Amino acid sequence: MSNTQEDKKKVKKGWLAVRVGLEEEDGGFQRFVIPISYLYHPLFKRLLEKAHEVYGYHTTGPLWLPCSVDDFLHLRWRIERESSHHSHHSNLHQHLPGSLSFHSC
Repeated sequence: MSNTQEDKKKVKKGWLAVRVGLEEEDGGFQRFVIPISYLYHPLFKRLLEKAHEVYGYHTTGPLWLPCSVDDFLHLRWRIERESSHHSHHSNLHQHLPGSLSFHSC
């Protein structure tokens, strides 16, 4: 499937399509669909700020994120881990390191 066809796929309500990858990365860009709730997570907000610095505001198609696929998968894992433990640890943010170091960002 071409990127154009892939980018036009419908995304269900409450979810957001993003494109992740770096030009020099072997796999190129990959498309992911994430819950909109990620937009409010502090780690993801930092990545959005970086996306704004690199790409500016992009109005059509998926949101482009300037990091490697591996770094994005690690970020997604951290957000999911925190979300799944949130009900058990209301102060989880205090137990996680304050910064996430992206090798590619």
